[in-house]
Amino acid sequence: VAAPAYAGIPLTHRNFTSAVTIVAGNEDPQKENSQIVWEKIVSGAGTLVFLMGMGNLKAIVEKLKEHGRDPKTPVALIRWGTWAEQEVLTGTLADIAGRAAEGNFTNPAVIVVGEVVSLRDKLQWIKKKPLSGKRVLVTRPSEQTVSLSRALVDLGGEVLEFPTIRIVEPDHYSSLDRALEKIEQYNWLIFTSQNGVKFFLHRLIQRGKDIRDLKGVSLGAIGPKTKEALQEHGLKVVFMPTRYRAEEIVAGLRGKIKAGDRILLPRADIARKFLKEALSGMGAGVEEVVAYRTVPAKGDCTYVKRLLEGRGIHLVTFTSSSTVRNFVKLLDEPRLPRLLENVSVACIGPVTENTAREMGLKVNIVADEYTIEGMVKAILENCKESKT
Repeated sequence: VAAPAYAGIPLTHRNFTSAVTIVAGNEDPQKENSQIVWEKIVSGAGTLVFLMGMGNLKAIVEKLKEHGRDPKTPVALIRWGTWAEQEVLTGTLADIAGRAAEGNFTNPAVIVVGEVVSLRDKLQWIKKKPLSGKRVLVTRPSEQTVSLSRALVDLGGEVLEFPTIRIVEPDHYSSLDRALEKIEQYNWLIFTSQNGVKFFLHRLIQRGKDIRDLKGVSLGAIGPKTKEALQEHGLKVVFMPTRYRAEEIVAGLRGKIKAGDRILLPRADIARKFLKEALSGMGAGVEEVVAYRTVPAKGDCTYVKRLLEGRGIHLVTFTSSSTVRNFVKLLDEPRLPRLLENVSVACIGPVTENTAREMGLKVNIVADEYTIEGMVKAILENCKESKT
């Protein structure tokens, strides 16, 4: 049912038929005691679906014509249904076997026989989507893949989730706990990720405090998702840069931060030092504490390598420098640049792009807006450009 639907062929339709018969296609139609009652399935007006019948296609066609099916009856062959590799070949009972032989069209496939096949030209919805026929590798942490994966599927892509990093608690909370004990002494609390918000607030509550203890502290967020994460807890963000990177935080806070201001940065253990150094250069006292750790994930590298070798991956997405580094580390493949020759690489922003290039990867797509939505938009624009 799914494969014909992905090919734009409904097995039933009010204008054609209300019935469908599913038949094993790998039974030899010539055997003496066939379990297929050909005269009955042919005499009905319903759609016929033969599963895995390509090896017997010619014999199936002959049996259908022999028992009265019109040679002009439309037929569709659907191979690798719902996958990025899906192929569809259409014809009639009179010519489909010849077309299949000419195109070397083999299993795994389903055979659909009936007038509903004629609806394909109008209803082949997946073919009209920009990422149709593309398999996209998503390297984000598993708990954060939903929004990106859903957007890519909506564009017609087949998503393969291959998390290259995990977000976990710090080895110890000593530095964060010390900061929490004197939280009222800070002038600014600046978050550079949703993860920072999540782990900071979780620890705040664990230590017997709540958001009321942040009264008088100005909150900054690197981008809209981080801002939303704070607002969901009833916290007001007073600063967010127009472009979502550490360099823009520094530029935007010039004139807002005074010499002697105390700033707390709850961040990942591997966060860039640029932000702390630049804010310190303004005369502020900056304290950077580890709120969470980014560690390598353990994915099925063998399967991903096999797909890359067979050109079964068409686009790889990176949403942080750590996803790039751990992708390269997990695959541990000296041939990686060559395996990615025909694969588009998309990065969420210039920092991630620079890391990818430093790791020897070519980059095809970089988001102008450093968000998931911005990256999806850049991917969509790239698709449009490649088709013109």
